Amino acid sequence: MIGAGSMGGMMALLCAEHGIEVHMFDPSADNVNHVLEQAKQAGLASRTFHQKDYESLCRALPSDSPKVFILSVPHGSVGDKTIDGLEPFLRAGDVILDASNEKWTSTERRQERLRPQGVHFVGMGVSGGYQAARHGPSISPGASSPEAWDAVWPLLTKLAAKDKTGRACTARLGVGGCGHYVKMVHNGIEHGMMTALCEVWGIMGRCFGWSHDEVAAVLERWNTDPDSPLRGNFLVEIGAQICRTRDPGDEARFVLDDIRDKVVQDVCEEEATGTWSVQEAARLHVAAPSIAVSHMFRVQSAHAGRREAAHKTFSEAGAAAAEPRASPAQAQTAEGKLRAAARLRDAAYASFLLCFVQGMHLIAAADDEHGWGLDYPAVMQLWRGGCIIQSDAIVDLLDGVYRSGGEADKHNLLAHPAIAGELGKATASFRELVVDAVRLDAYVPALSASLEYLKYSVSTDLPTSFQEAQLDFFGNHMYDLKSEGPGEPVMGKHHHEWRPARGLKEMEEAAQEEQQGNTK
Repeated sequence: MIGAGSMGGMMALLCAEHGIEVHMFDPSADNVNHVLEQAKQAGLASRTFHQKDYESLCRALPSDSPKVFILSVPHGSVGDKTIDGLEPFLRAGDVILDASNEKWTSTERRQERLRPQGVHFVGMGVSGGYQAARHGPSISPGASSPEAWDAVWPLLTKLAAKDKTGRACTARLGVGGCGHYVKMVHNGIEHGMMTALCEVWGIMGRCFGWSHDEVAAVLERWNTDPDSPLRGNFLVEIGAQICRTRDPGDEARFVLDDIRDKVVQDVCEEEATGTWSVQEAARLHVAAPSIAVSHMFRVQSAHAGRREAAHKTFSEAGAAAAEPRASPAQAQTAEGKLRAAARLRDAAYASFLLCFVQGMHLIAAADDEHGWGLDYPAVMQLWRGGCIIQSDAIVDLLDGVYRSGGEADKHNLLAHPAIAGELGKATASFRELVVDAVRLDAYVPALSASLEYLKYSVSTDLPTSFQEAQLDFFGNHMYDLKSEGPGEPVMGKHHHEWRPARGLKEMEEAAQEEQQGNTK
């Protein structure tokens, strides 16, 4: 195990608990010592060892069988430097499992680098946070070659989380960087869902005036009710626990009350998968506004100092920035709370489902580009346990869609009757919630982006015909006619000469004529 931080250390303990001898190296001896202490407390000390460098790490492993290395290091150059340190000691048949949140292109580059030596490199997305890394995460692997699966598959199925039927939450996704790509998109979906849920939480507390305990009860009901579309949803589950958690030093306060409104992981580049997801959506021309807007909201939240400075300036100018206001009293009665909670649930569910739809459209576009040949029900299996975006009802729905054969268009999931039916049931509540939230000045960038995405994705008459006319006006970009049918997203065949191009002399003459006309 190379890297014994929160994720690597927990995976080391998981391996040891499965009876695997684990040798750890980390530039920070404190990290390793912390893991060794935890191993001692768990009765795993006899299977966990600290090695001082790459050479001793490699020599500690048996030489008569392939060695398996798991990397859990920061993305980028650290991974390359790690391979530099290992490379002199690698032999044909050895396996490197990169469990970092690495960019998929770096994974493919490293696979090519090690291929001549016969070393298998597997880009292995790991989800679920450090808690899942300890008891079984979701694992999305992409191997450097089909042969690599024989070496790693028994280990992966042993370590991975298990769903309610006992099946491992992993799959042989394919070759190349597909494993890290799927994990990247998982995180993009995650960011969209988390942002939508924090917006729902903000409405509950700031607009409806519900206490943390009341919010927790609502979230818990959503997560445990077998008829709820948000049943078995990890983010909703932990949201309830967060809302109930009191400050150990002051039982009258909640931990949540003291947390500043800054999500900094994207800006400080501790974690780049959200950024990459947005970049990939733009590169592949896949509409993913729920994911993109959520990323931008997180980024702006990180700049708390700038926000405070702007707030001060607005206030001094007599144009104080809008703040969320309390809703009408009907949200405070027992019956009113039930209705409000139902609308919030429908809005959260619709937004979550649309985040999945957008993410899966992105995966489908990349799959076509790279020829990975992904098995989409297998992708759903990854997300049935041990991951942040676990949402039983949504995964069941999408799994059924992908298994429905010819009905499913992986590039247009909104055209599938099952998904249309689910969103159709939630749309009225979703729309009402967003309208009310805007009226109350609540913050709803992800919810509103999801609603608008749904509206324009199923429309047959967008106002973009006006934009297309303007593009043709100044750029001769051509357009299609309504009478010709929808066609493909390619340049049209028609142009209108809205205003002929004129030379300097003609422009001067025209200006003179206009001036003379004005004089008359």
